Amino acid sequence: MGSGTSSRRKGPPSVLSVHSVVGQMFVLQVAVVLILAVGAVVMLALTTQRESTRAADNQSLAVAQGFASSPGLLGALKSPDPTAVLKPRVKEAWRGSGVDFLGVVNRDGIYYALSSRIGRPGSHTATNMAPLLAGRTVREKGVGSLGPQVRVFVPVKEPSGSVVGAVGAGITLEHVGNRVAEQLPAVVGAAAGAVAVTTGGAALLSRRLLRQTRGLGPAEITRMYEHNDAVLHSVREGVLIIGDDGQLLLANDEARRLLDLPADTEGRHVTALGLEPPMAELLVSGRGATDEVHLAGDRLLAVNVRPTGPYGGIAGSAVTLRDTTELRALTGRAEAARERLKLLYDAGVRIGTTLDVARTAQELAEVAVPRFADVVTVELMEPVLRGDEPPEGSTGMRRAAVSGVRQNSPFHPVGDLITLSLITPMASDVASGQAVLEVDLRTADRWQAQHPEQARQILDYGVHSLISVPLRARGVVLGLADFWRAETLEAFGEEDRSFAEELAARAAVAIDNARRYTRERTMAVALQRSLLPRRLPELSALEVSHRYLPAQAGVGGDWFDVIPLPGARVALVVGDVVGHGVHAVATMGRLRTAVHNFSALDMAPDELLAHLDELVARIDADEAAEEEGQQITGATCLYAIYDPVSGMCTIARAGHFGPALVQPDDTVAFPDTPVSPPLGLGGALPFESAALRLPEGSRLALFTDGLLEDRDRDLDTSLDLLRGALSHHDRTPEQTCQAVIDALLPERPRDDVVLLIARTRLLNPDQVADWDIPSDPEAVSRVRAGVTRQLETWDLDQLAFTTELIVSELVTNAIRYGAQPIRLRLLHDSSNLICEVADDSSTSPHLRRAAATDEGGRGLFLIAQLAGRWGTRYTTHGKIIWAEQALHDGAAEPGTDLADILLGQWDE
Repeated sequence: MGSGTSSRRKGPPSVLSVHSVVGQMFVLQVAVVLILAVGAVVMLALTTQRESTRAADNQSLAVAQGFASSPGLLGALKSPDPTAVLKPRVKEAWRGSGVDFLGVVNRDGIYYALSSRIGRPGSHTATNMAPLLAGRTVREKGVGSLGPQVRVFVPVKEPSGSVVGAVGAGITLEHVGNRVAEQLPAVVGAAAGAVAVTTGGAALLSRRLLRQTRGLGPAEITRMYEHNDAVLHSVREGVLIIGDDGQLLLANDEARRLLDLPADTEGRHVTALGLEPPMAELLVSGRGATDEVHLAGDRLLAVNVRPTGPYGGIAGSAVTLRDTTELRALTGRAEAARERLKLLYDAGVRIGTTLDVARTAQELAEVAVPRFADVVTVELMEPVLRGDEPPEGSTGMRRAAVSGVRQNSPFHPVGDLITLSLITPMASDVASGQAVLEVDLRTADRWQAQHPEQARQILDYGVHSLISVPLRARGVVLGLADFWRAETLEAFGEEDRSFAEELAARAAVAIDNARRYTRERTMAVALQRSLLPRRLPELSALEVSHRYLPAQAGVGGDWFDVIPLPGARVALVVGDVVGHGVHAVATMGRLRTAVHNFSALDMAPDELLAHLDELVARIDADEAAEEEGQQITGATCLYAIYDPVSGMCTIARAGHFGPALVQPDDTVAFPDTPVSPPLGLGGALPFESAALRLPEGSRLALFTDGLLEDRDRDLDTSLDLLRGALSHHDRTPEQTCQAVIDALLPERPRDDVVLLIARTRLLNPDQVADWDIPSDPEAVSRVRAGVTRQLETWDLDQLAFTTELIVSELVTNAIRYGAQPIRLRLLHDSSNLICEVADDSSTSPHLRRAAATDEGGRGLFLIAQLAGRWGTRYTTHGKIIWAEQALHDGAAEPGTDLADILLGQWDE
């Protein structure tokens, strides 16, 4: 058999071979098609002949009737010479009629006029005239002078009804045959095309059938069928073939075993086989399925369904069944392991997203519910919540997180203090860092011994199993994570305990990181607040309120200051050191101290920023020398000086946002003040300042970039929000601060924020007194008298003696050592009496201790003793020496104290 098969397979099978069934079928199909095509051609030719004859008859009738009814035909027949009248008319009508002849005959059948290829008037028609004379139309086939033809004669009647002649028209059968011949090629071509298409289709189908049989003979096909049948029934996988009507067509032995089918299964409907409803529904639905698991008795079967129609078979489905009962159990464990790994991965992603201890504990509780436990509670040692490391042996914990699938649980809420009894085994296990597994809480005596009443409520809630895992990091127990099951019927097992320990270990690392960050942040915040002003000074020039909010992500270097200056002036400072952490805070402290020192020298704002720029550059150079690759210290600053006497505010800024100015009519503007590079980058570039005149009651808002910059909105939107929050003149600076914070900042700001609101005041003209001093020593007495009178006006008689001494010394020094013009000014604000002597000299006096033999040199010493503060500040034209006395209850004459001071100068 093998040799015969191989001989037949030497060459590709031919469709035209009549030795095969496929070839015989092909020849038969071609013969049938040819017979049908020839018959179709004959039928089409006969039909065309018949239709052409009918069309010729109708055309002749139409032409004859049309000419018979034409106007003037009856008059022409009665005319003396009908032939002469009718001949041209007939000829004209015949040319466009499409008939072979057109003529008019009299009652005797003689043509008056005849138009054709060979006909002439005067000939006699072969048509029987009797029906025409009787008034009927004659339609006939006959032989005329043109040969066989189809002709029609129509009588021409008088109005009385008598026939005076007839009109005849006809088409020869030769022309009818020509029309048929014209259509015959198309008919034959169509038939030939149909034969070709049909033959080609038959050839394609035969070739496809030949490929499907692979050239096998009947015996080989039979053996193949037997082999396939043997394989079908011996394979260890169930096979079902189901028709499109839901009937079972075939079931192999394995399918009968798996589904417990009877012997007479084939031919029965699937729903009558006693299968489980879900499986029966799948088998009759006609939809495809891949490894769908269905129950069949006590077996779990993986079912695959594929339609058979697209693969050359009849419409229906092919079904394969595999017993996966044991595999399912293994797969379930593998799936559980995969789910646990995925949960650990999710925990690594979701736990520790913030460096907040309480939030990290809550993330642990949320990630484990409901995928591992139905309720999770987390307790942390109280020092951990503060950022400190817990002491050894501590059992006092505070509830930090609770998460569960149900509400109104009996567990302690967040914030409650929870204490473990040291004498219980559970407390001992927790202290040693071991996880505790309680499979059945109803029999867990040591757990119930902790808090009996709380345990009873938890059991009544439905909780039945528990795993308690200490949160341990770096060998220190930070707290406790409890995993509870209530809704899940399956109790915790040893594998669950191992997983809970792994989950808690990851969470403990995140909590410890958050704790250490909390500690560092707390220290940085404490350092930051210690370096910032603890309270604002009482000022007569400004009413000031402020806000400082450290960033949640890390304390930065933002700072502010309000510094009283001589002459009732006030310096307002807002700055920002780039970066976060202790380094930024320490740098901020150095800059703030420098600003205080430079302010004590009474520098102009632009000059002060220039010195501050040099300091930052020197800090960068020192740090770069100590640590290679150290980045420069980025810092910005705004420095403003407000003078309540003139109402002028001088502002300079280095890389900082400009101020917002609110006029008394609630108009909010952002003045165009010159901006210089940030501190440390100025180099050779000069710092510039701008002078603004502020009406009394104006509000000046100074702030750092953390107030405006937000990733969720653009800068213009922030400025509009700030403008809206500031434009309420009836608010106090404190209320305005809160309104701005509420309008612009989220609950957890991403950057430090400093906000300073200052409402301006002006000194009344009657609080200022000044005198021009001539270069005459005798003028000193007159000036003293004028000062005394002014003090009486201000009800400051108790300060008259000390003020006269101060004025005498300062004016005398200005006359002796200074240059004209010399001017004295007294300022009386709410808390101080200020004496200022200005001259055009740049020389500055120095405080020194005079020797016993010196006649002078004790004036400034007296001023330093009598005044609260004194000093010198330089102007563009000279200097001003000032002395300030505080106004307070009980101020009186110095009495003998002054004498003691003077005598003490000579005692040494």
